[in-house]
Amino acid sequence: MTEEKGLNFIEEIVEEDLKEKKYLQIITRFPPEPNGYLHIGHASSICLNFGLTQKYGGYTNLRFDDTNPVTEETEYVESIKNDVKWLGFEWGNELYASDYFDTLYEYAIKLIKKGLAYVDDSTSEEIAALKGTPTEPGKNSPYRNRSVEENLDLFERMKNGEFADGSKTLRAKIDMAHTNMLMRDPVLYRIKHAHHHRTGDKWCIYPMYDFAHGQSDSIETVTHSICTLEFVPHRELYDWLIEKLEIYPSKQYEFARRNLTYTITSKRKLLQLVNDKYVDGWDDPRMTTISGLRRRGFTPESIRDFCDRIGVAKRENIVDIGLLEHCLREHLNKVALRRMVVLDPVKLVITNYPAGQTEEVYSENNPEAENNGGTRAIPFSNELWIEREDFMEVPAKKWFRLAPGAMVRLKSAYIIKCEDFAKDENGNITEIMCTYIPESKSGNDTSGIHVKGTIHWVSIRHAAKAEVRLYDRLFKVENPAAEEDDFLSYINPNSLKVIKTAYIEPSLKTAQPGAQFQFIRKGYFTLDKYSTPENLVFNRSVTLKDTWAKESKK
Repeated sequence: MTEEKGLNFIEEIVEEDLKEKKYLQIITRFPPEPNGYLHIGHASSICLNFGLTQKYGGYTNLRFDDTNPVTEETEYVESIKNDVKWLGFEWGNELYASDYFDTLYEYAIKLIKKGLAYVDDSTSEEIAALKGTPTEPGKNSPYRNRSVEENLDLFERMKNGEFADGSKTLRAKIDMAHTNMLMRDPVLYRIKHAHHHRTGDKWCIYPMYDFAHGQSDSIETVTHSICTLEFVPHRELYDWLIEKLEIYPSKQYEFARRNLTYTITSKRKLLQLVNDKYVDGWDDPRMTTISGLRRRGFTPESIRDFCDRIGVAKRENIVDIGLLEHCLREHLNKVALRRMVVLDPVKLVITNYPAGQTEEVYSENNPEAENNGGTRAIPFSNELWIEREDFMEVPAKKWFRLAPGAMVRLKSAYIIKCEDFAKDENGNITEIMCTYIPESKSGNDTSGIHVKGTIHWVSIRHAAKAEVRLYDRLFKVENPAAEEDDFLSYINPNSLKVIKTAYIEPSLKTAQPGAQFQFIRKGYFTLDKYSTPENLVFNRSVTLKDTWAKESKK
């Protein structure tokens, strides 16, 4: 019986709110900006927001924060929807901040009429210069005391497109001496003559994040607006705007983001990797984007498990990427089909097995599967491919694989004994000659011979060829994000090794893209999404060795 996991601090807040009957149902939202692909950091937020409403009832909105037309694309919208669905969640409503542009404009008018917002002609540099410092108060803009009528006129003209980008902004009128720098007359609207992916050319003024976010939450009656810690200073403005506009009082809560070793999650840096061709697109299996993890062979279950294990906290820390890999191994061990694939082949000939004869041997699909997994037939003949590393001309101490005179078992087949081998002029092993013990067949072994080593193989006559891509970590250092100016110099030059000709057992020829397998003794692999029947490509999802599990038990 497993120990029940305690509540995280946000669950404690929700339970207390429900106990006090503060809300009839819990409503959360996941509000990505459609300016890039989601990454592993977003997965934590997705699991938290959707997980809360799954646990306590209610629903989660998927709301796209599309207030910056310059960086947003429909491609990103579709990828985000696919990722959320793939992780196993369904949203209550698909919404966009742009749905509320008319309402937000009316909210701005309301603030102006209440004397709480004004049009400023200052440049961004002038605004910054007047902001002051954390220890020194700012100075009022020379345009701060415009009349309500003048501000209403100018703001309407801003909307009508009479002014150039950057020439005017709408600012809240709060307090230029406020201890919270964000409360020193923050910008609410800016001018951007840019085509919007949904509203087209209707608007040339767009709300800033701080103005759109809390008001969108309020419009949707979001009960718990969950953000990461960098939004703690924004909460005061969030509450101020809701109070002054006299709208539904959504509440903001913050949790700590989890950074992952050997990775970056900055959208700007991820975009740089894509644009500069360090990776093969947003879904490159070395990327920490959800689409990249999916293509590499990560499962929704493993990512949800990872997010659950790292938990929800109030303090940021760095999580070992080994934990993510451990979660994947645990899941794939239960669901991945076992198959035999030879990555670095050398020919093995069984000299006393009839040439041209084929028989079927049977091997388990997955001995760890809950439903027993069943078995599959594998063709066996006298000429096989085995791994080059499974033969040693001069065996080391405690070597239990093939060597001159040594015996091993061929997985699910027979015990063989190495009788001889051949080399080329460069000293490379080209062929290994063995004999087999007919009475030693797996499942019906009457030979009485016991061997310590078992190796995998593929029948040469029946094997198919495939390309195998061995992926490793994209960065050589634990925290590449800390190298702000030179993170690219820490890219691992060995993050991808391509094996052009691997030999696979015939059952893999009908594999479907995304299907997951354990290549016996080699790791977990998935068929690449761009693979074709004529060109099979398998990506290594994760190795078999789990160093994280061992380290975590010390």
